[in-house]
Amino acid sequence: MSGEVLINLTPMETRVAVVENGVLQEAFIERARRRGIVGNIYKGKVVRVLPGMQAAFVDIGLDRAAFIHAHEVMPAGTPVDEQVTIAQLLHEGQALVVQVTKDPIGSKGARLTTHLSVPSRYLVYMPDSPHHGVSQRIEDELERERLRGLVEAAGAEQQLEVSGGFIVRTAAEGVGVDELAAAMHFLLRLWRRVSERRVTASAPSVIYDDLPLFMRTLRDVMRDDIEKVRIDSRENYVKLIDFAREFMPMAVARIEHYAGERPIFDLFSVEDEIQKALGRKVQLKSGGYLVIDPTEAMTTIDVNTGGYVGHRNLEETIFKTNLEAATAIARQLRLRNLGGIIIIDFIDMDEPEHQRQVLRMLEKSLERDHAKTKCTGVTELGLVQLTRKRTRESLEQTLCESCPTCAGRGTLKTPESVCYEIFREILREDRAYSAETYAVLASQAVVDRLLDEESAAVADLEAFIGKPIRFQVETHYSQEQYDIVLM
Repeated sequence: MSGEVLINLTPMETRVAVVENGVLQEAFIERARRRGIVGNIYKGKVVRVLPGMQAAFVDIGLDRAAFIHAHEVMPAGTPVDEQVTIAQLLHEGQALVVQVTKDPIGSKGARLTTHLSVPSRYLVYMPDSPHHGVSQRIEDELERERLRGLVEAAGAEQQLEVSGGFIVRTAAEGVGVDELAAAMHFLLRLWRRVSERRVTASAPSVIYDDLPLFMRTLRDVMRDDIEKVRIDSRENYVKLIDFAREFMPMAVARIEHYAGERPIFDLFSVEDEIQKALGRKVQLKSGGYLVIDPTEAMTTIDVNTGGYVGHRNLEETIFKTNLEAATAIARQLRLRNLGGIIIIDFIDMDEPEHQRQVLRMLEKSLERDHAKTKCTGVTELGLVQLTRKRTRESLEQTLCESCPTCAGRGTLKTPESVCYEIFREILREDRAYSAETYAVLASQAVVDRLLDEESAAVADLEAFIGKPIRFQVETHYSQEQYDIVLM
């Protein structure tokens, strides 16, 4: 499998596209005015302690206070019988050094932890943890043992004092002791600077700012199968090369400046794919389709055969549609950055073997996802449940806002419903006030209906109240808006 990373930089925003085999798999967007803050370390101030929630709000200098739970304040691995309440841990006005684990999403503030960590390409340094570990994604037990030994050897080589623990990242699979020792040295130097700022900084303030998106992408996304990293900004290309020379020398040859006439995101139809990813419906190659509906609590995905009628029998048609859908769903989760609980309604399959194969295809397709996912089996209702770790806003939340006309519902009251509301309102007004004439201001669709299909009802109402009713079209009114003027 071959892949490319495309980086589009402007003063206003940075956009990154990860393309595999010519198909867009992931898109990251970061605006200059609203940068992602996951990984940043702040010196904050506790503004409110909530004993009933076992949590506290912390001011870290953002518009909304951030949220921290009691278990994120206690030392990691504290036994249940030794755990204490949030009121015993924190008090209002207290300065607290915290790290952001989840960006502010919607109306919710950022999520925080006091279990600090700083990442590099191969290692994650945890200054408060005495243990070393290896990423669970490295499954080979011999490789895991080798990497544990290398971490110990790299620690013994360091001139700086090594306190805390290191987690070996998935990218470190197959690397030698020199690379791990260099990463460890960098992290220890970085932590020394952060520790100095912890003491001197005032609250609230930033004491560690994670890398900008285009450098972060190189650090976290770069794999052996990524053949090229193309960037369309000459200035930032130089910065990226300097960063790679210092921390990722083997990646330098793969970074190139894109100076083509076409916008970089027109390559591989990235712009079109991003637009498609904002829609509800996803067409499958066979003719089937998915319907994706994000809600407050979860995201639901429905699979339909659509125009695909199959060749042999119904069970085979359903099986093939579900197999294709499983691959497409894994891609859509990455592309749209959907997180939290995800419920997939595959088409009902009678064969247990078919269910197993579809589930296996889904799990296999999810293996390439950088976000942590957990998939359950098929429930009694034929649904597949999975969770995907959410750390930043989805693509839709980044690029879109709720529709002002329908307030995010996705539906509007019919003109008929609005007409009957107007009739009821006129009756209420007539009982409360003594007006000579009523003027109804409404949208074109509603006025057209009042003058056509509902004209008999309007005449009956005029006769009942004994007063004339006039209608006026207001072009800027939405279908649900209306006003009744007493004259």
